[in-house]
Amino acid sequence: MPNTPTSAEMGGEVAPRRHWRIRSFSMRGSRLGRDKEKLFAEHSELLLKMVPGPLETTVDPAAPCNISEQFGREAPLVVEIGPGSGEQGVGYAVRNPQVNMLLVEAWEPGAARCIATAVREKVSNVRILCADAAQALPVLFGLEAAGIDDSEAIIRCADRINPDHPNASNPRAAEVWTFFPDPWRKKRHHKRRLVAPLFAGIAAGMLEDEGVWRMATDWDNYAWQMRDVVEESEFFTNPHRGENPDPNDPEPERGGFAPRWDKRVLTRFEQRGIDAGRTVHDVVAQRRNRA
Repeated sequence: MPNTPTSAEMGGEVAPRRHWRIRSFSMRGSRLGRDKEKLFAEHSELLLKMVPGPLETTVDPAAPCNISEQFGREAPLVVEIGPGSGEQGVGYAVRNPQVNMLLVEAWEPGAARCIATAVREKVSNVRILCADAAQALPVLFGLEAAGIDDSEAIIRCADRINPDHPNASNPRAAEVWTFFPDPWRKKRHHKRRLVAPLFAGIAAGMLEDEGVWRMATDWDNYAWQMRDVVEESEFFTNPHRGENPDPNDPEPERGGFAPRWDKRVLTRFEQRGIDAGRTVHDVVAQRRNRA
């Protein structure tokens, strides 16, 4: 199991409180084999340690976690949500040693694969947080949304920093990435998609002014949703508004899609989508300056 500290070790207590959450990920079986357990045990320095919460994959909404201390330095922060095996994030960290790279993965075997990739590449500027991003990131960045269990209330305050939260002083991220999140293909499951108005507010709270949220998907209707979320958000602008129209779009002349980001690694997952005949769309959102 992940080498996660207890509440006592972190100086706090886990309160038995409820959390609003719709899982945007599927666990696909979370039992760790002996080799993966060994990775967590022998390379715990690569874990971003947060106090576990009362529900699976959650963190304690009130416990402190200092990002700079856990990386051992202050540096521009990039956060990747759903990193797969870590090829993208770890590769970027290798090529950009000046950044702190945080990979957020709820699935323990997936987090173990990220650790293995980081160990193989011998990087020291990567940390892996094994938790549900939508619940844990508001806590890590000290947002008012931390611990709230009402989705409408989260939307109203998602971007706001809570000055009384112990993590309010953590640095904001330069970039947030959500590459190929679970598309939840069935219409009745679309509510589980991560890129939605609620998470747009959370991403806005995580990002520094003019910071960038990068997205990619190989599912057309999710790409249109991503574009709509960005352009309808009060927190973001779309620097590619009107560009690269998609003839399959219900609004075929609207556009709003970015060119493929040349720093994004072509992973096996993306290649499978291309081989299946699906079109990959990139969407970019830039954080508006705070008033």
